[in-house]
Order: sequence, then C-alpha cells, then structure tokens
Amino acid sequence: MKVNGRTHPCRKIGSLFFNNQDLNTAPTLSFSKLGCSRGGRQLFQGIDCVLEAGRWLYVTGANGVGKTSLLRMVCGLAPIDSGNIFWNGAPIHSQRDAYRQDLCYLGHLNALQESMTVNENMVFNAALGGTAPEPSQMDDVLTHFGVRGRGGQLVRHLSQGQKRRVALSRLALSQARLWVLDEPFVAMDESGVRMLADLVAEHLGRGGLAVLTSHQLVGIGAVPAQLLELRA
Repeated sequence: MKVNGRTHPCRKIGSLFFNNQDLNTAPTLSFSKLGCSRGGRQLFQGIDCVLEAGRWLYVTGANGVGKTSLLRMVCGLAPIDSGNIFWNGAPIHSQRDAYRQDLCYLGHLNALQESMTVNENMVFNAALGGTAPEPSQMDDVLTHFGVRGRGGQLVRHLSQGQKRRVALSRLALSQARLWVLDEPFVAMDESGVRMLADLVAEHLGRGGLAVLTSHQLVGIGAVPAQLLELRA
C-alpha cells in the first residue's frame, strides 16, 4: 500500500491481516462533559470518559438514548452540543484531517455501492483512508471473511450476510488507530461474529482503540469492555 508516497504492505498476524503502521504511540480518546440534544430533547449530558490504547468502549442503552448520535459525534459527523471530544489531548475539531486518517467508521448500514463490484468497493473505501490495497491483499481478506471469489461480483447480487462481511473486511486493510463500529454484528452468523471479534482483538493488541454499540455484548479477546451506559 502507498500512503503519502510511502509503501505500507499488509502483514499477516495469526489468521488476520493488518497494515504495518506502528500503533505504539499510545493514542487516547476522551470525552469531557459531552452532551447531545435532538429535536429539543436532551439525549445525554455531562459524559466524561477516557479510552486508552488497547481498550474498547461498549456504548449501551435503550433505543433512542443517543448511542448512534454519540458515535457520529466521535466521528465528526454530528455537531457537539456541549462539552468536547479529544484525540491525543487535542479537540478533534482542531485536527480534522489528521483525525480522519486515524479513524475508521462503520455504521449499521453497509455503505456499499450496489452497482459496483466487491473489489471496486474495497478500493474506493481504502482510498478514503489513504491506502491502495493490492489485488492479492484483497483476495486474502475476502477469503478470510468467507466471501472468497466474490471480488468481481456486483454487490447487489450478494446476500445480506455477505454484504456485511464485505463491509467489515475493510477493517483488515485499515491504517486507522480508532475503530468506531455501530452495530457491527448485524446480519452476521455465529462464525462471522467470532471472526470480527478476533479482528478487533488483534487491533487492540497492537495498541488500537475501538468504540462500538451492539444489542449483544460479544467478548473481545481477553480485554474487558469499558462500559458507557446512556440513559434517557
């Protein structure tokens, strides 16, 4: 892979594939007095939290309490009503470009172009993160995610489960240190859930961070969840 003129090849760690980017800079994500309101209704307020390298934050709460809104705020996709979000000690709004390079967001929707092939989608999504995967690397990732041989197939012809695997497979090629995942286990069978959990565990083991919501709490390696419960 080439980023800013430099080549960043993927390497295989166990059964998973990652970029060679060094994650040993101990990144930190923190919330300070964070608040959110929608439609004149206060969803949450006064949220303080610190997430350090190698840890993952499980955001939970009933429907409508603002879980997705919180994740969108973390990604800079929704305005911050009160308080602030910091990445490595600086507000995210003060370092937009650098922060985007450190961030990989996957919503509960797959964000795939139905009229494009699987490989075209992977190339496009990788380019958004500043990388350019080799065809062999994409083949390896698709094989690992159980969609081997689907690279040339139009996304519209895949099952919902296959689409979800293709969407999530981009994590294996990502250089981002912070993964933000909104309902990542939706439409995945038991083997897919375990596969993704192992992928996140490898990411944490290399010093990355993850923030996720899910209706089911899935174990992520040996690292216990750091819980953030939102209440109406």
